[in-house]
Amino acid sequence: MARIPTVRRAGRAVALAATAALALAACGGGSSSTDTAADPSGSPAASAGGETVEVAYLSASSANTWLQASKKEMETVAAANNIKITEFDAQFKPGEQSKQIQDILSSDKYKGIVISSVDGAGIIPDLETAISKGLKVAVLNQIIGTKLDTPDPQFEGASVSVLAPPLRSGERFGNLTVKACEGKPSCRVVYFYGLKGTPIDTALKQGFDATIKSTPGIKVVAEAEGKYLGPDVALKALQDVLQRTPDFDVVVGPDQAIAGAELALKDAGKLDKVALIGLGGSKNAIDGIKAGTWFGGVYGAPATEGKLAMEGLVAALKDGKESGGVDPLTTLPDNGEVTGENVDKFTAEWNG
Repeated sequence: MARIPTVRRAGRAVALAATAALALAACGGGSSSTDTAADPSGSPAASAGGETVEVAYLSASSANTWLQASKKEMETVAAANNIKITEFDAQFKPGEQSKQIQDILSSDKYKGIVISSVDGAGIIPDLETAISKGLKVAVLNQIIGTKLDTPDPQFEGASVSVLAPPLRSGERFGNLTVKACEGKPSCRVVYFYGLKGTPIDTALKQGFDATIKSTPGIKVVAEAEGKYLGPDVALKALQDVLQRTPDFDVVVGPDQAIAGAELALKDAGKLDKVALIGLGGSKNAIDGIKAGTWFGGVYGAPATEGKLAMEGLVAALKDGKESGGVDPLTTLPDNGEVTGENVDKFTAEWNG
């Protein structure tokens, strides 16, 4: 769905929990919810009569720093429209959001749902039930369906779907790897999943593999998982890789994983010999690319995603409008592929 320069190993794992892309996070109960009351003073109401409208936000993980950036912008839009957001934390537990939707429907107080999905297409029947009962649904960041190359809604009645298709992001990942491997007859790559087997990671890897296939010299020699849990997890994972496969040219993965990989390579005295490529476009990644310690990264726009998703939900609540699919990266320079040559064109929307 990020690197911290001069990151302290012991203290940042919680602060960096999970990304753009998404996987297991480590805090909060699976069925917990948090109320965020919008400031209604002088704001136009999303409902007739001006009363506060209740909206449920089904977060894949409340500890996820990417989604925290999205939520901040959602709250700004909500405050301007007399909306109260209640957040439900799935902790990236499969099946948890189905239970949460049942609770939401039983409460009979919510008018809309914003969901960053854990279960992909598996949550569709629950969302269709919610829609049939009159709730408006906005999809945020994660594909809910089987098509991995489009931001368009993949079930009837969705009000808006805002995301960068992960298959396309995987292709961007691959393009940057090809650039990093230029001039090398043989280029050995370590590939970091966020959490192997999740829909987003499956799609990212498919796009990546399809792109590097056209360059025979590139070979993935090891795979690891960063679990989107900050640098310490990936630090240990790459140390394990170095024990088995000490020689490689490129490490690619979510920004949080690359932060840990950087530490492991620095400890091993190999930081200047390996190109680091991140996914997420966090401030830490942008800073690393500017400093030359990272080769590049795929940009991400979590704040923009949150803003557009809530705006789409507000339009649906007010007028019944369906805004369709929105990919916030389509207008970016160089297709959102950030390198030292174009990094000044990009501004990070989250810290990492």
